[in-house]
Amino acid sequence: MRIVIVGAGVAGCVMARKLSQLDGVEVTCLERVAPNDHSEAGTGLNVGPNAVNALSLADPALADAITRASFSWTNWRISLTDGTELFNLKLRDVASGPGWRIRWSELYRVLREAAGPTVHYACEITDIGRDAGDPRKTTIAWTQNGKQHRLDDIDLLIAADGRYSRVRRVFSGEPAVRQTGVAISRVLVPDTSGGLIDDYEQWFNGPKRLLAFRVPPGHIYIACAFPIAPDADIPPDFKTPEALRAAYTPPNAAPSDQAQWMIDQVCANVADTHWARMQEHDALYHAADCNVLYLGDAAHGMVPTLGQGATQAIEDAAVASTLIAMRHAQGARDVASWLDEIVNLRERRMRFVMEFSLSATDTMLEGADPVAGTKHKTEAPFIDSLKVLYKDIGLPLNPQ
Repeated sequence: MRIVIVGAGVAGCVMARKLSQLDGVEVTCLERVAPNDHSEAGTGLNVGPNAVNALSLADPALADAITRASFSWTNWRISLTDGTELFNLKLRDVASGPGWRIRWSELYRVLREAAGPTVHYACEITDIGRDAGDPRKTTIAWTQNGKQHRLDDIDLLIAADGRYSRVRRVFSGEPAVRQTGVAISRVLVPDTSGGLIDDYEQWFNGPKRLLAFRVPPGHIYIACAFPIAPDADIPPDFKTPEALRAAYTPPNAAPSDQAQWMIDQVCANVADTHWARMQEHDALYHAADCNVLYLGDAAHGMVPTLGQGATQAIEDAAVASTLIAMRHAQGARDVASWLDEIVNLRERRMRFVMEFSLSATDTMLEGADPVAGTKHKTEAPFIDSLKVLYKDIGLPLNPQ
């Protein structure tokens, strides 16, 4: 059996490692960047407890490797930038264990080392399509180090190539994008806070939000968010140090020590800050009438409000790889039936995650009241939904 994975990101590496262990399965994972090139991953990441749990069941050794490279995420706190606390939640009250805090580049390093020689780097895809001999199967061509390569008769093609997935565009068309009306930024800075910043925290000044947490070995990840017109680009003058300082400085009080340090860092690192508009697109796991599986951002571009982007990529891969390994061990080799089962396991779960993440964005929208919005997050409906998010991973029975 021949399986090709496009993209050695989070989902791609988890799938490549797990599926390459199956007898009689040839796995090829194609990645466009060179080995050790993590230039687009120089920021921080919080991974939810649900992904930690899912990967611990699907691939305990890999989960342990990521744990060793991470700090634990155990607490979620929300305040105003003047220091007024609004929300303080211990994850143990809503989850079965902690999450991870890690640098994107370090996560990629761990995952790519674990995937080993199944990953082929510096690959430029030149052609993707249905196989001429069997339209349920696929074909792919690429260049690597100046040489042309091609694989035909692919039994399963897995698209793990991100939010702007070329594979998804080819087989299922361009997904419609919905803007939410929020600008977001991210930057990673050395930890000079003197202990002010550690576990996952958020600070609001009106609907304008700061987010920060510490990651190994000694850095702080900081993200800004503020409302913009839903269908407009981020105004350039919103990205200046002067505008950012005004956005996060409380009008009638001095910033807390935490907020002041973050505001200073945000303003001093404008040149290194990455900006984007918060958006989502519909979830889709399976190309129609063809053995193509979409995972991670290729399957579901979602808003990052609850930190579920990479988290759901891990969940996707843990569930899909476990299901495929189970069916393969049972001698059930019908790829189309695997895909149907994966859709049944993931579709409803993903609809819940995306809707919950979008609803939690309410405090960052134009005109929002973060005090009232955060108060709702202390009440039973939100807390109960968090428990579903963090505990109900939907892994197939008997993952071993």
